[in-house]
Amino acid sequence: MLLSVHPRFATAILAGTKTVEVRRQRVAAPPGTPVLLYATAPTMAIVGMARIASVQVATPREVWSASRTSAGITRREYDEYMSGAAQASGLSLEEPITFEDPVPLAALRASGSFHPPQSYRYLTCDDLRRVARAAPGTGAALQGALGGLVPA
Repeated sequence: MLLSVHPRFATAILAGTKTVEVRRQRVAAPPGTPVLLYATAPTMAIVGMARIASVQVATPREVWSASRTSAGITRREYDEYMSGAAQASGLSLEEPITFEDPVPLAALRASGSFHPPQSYRYLTCDDLRRVARAAPGTGAALQGALGGLVPA
């Protein structure tokens, strides 16, 4: 899975201080799913990864109640983001890995057609291979974290 996040949140996830990422829609990903973290502008790069420990899909109020101390945002920010949403997802993240060499958007686009998602998208093995080709230094981290799914 590729998750677009503001650089502030990517930094907090990779530091382990933000362990829940919230989304306005249902996220259907099983525990153990690897998540590549794409930091939006001004960073515009895949900066690391984590694994999904669990996903809570519920009302925005229920997701806030369960994740307020782990979401890394204020109640006001949460309410603004969730305004009008009938359902929310709280993705509990674990095992963050910061890439020594972030994979910049330009390199991702040079290795094939790449468009960062507005929120998130599921990745194919081909997508993962493209990421590994775009930044050879990151390929080893990806291969190790993904259990050999991505050939070096």
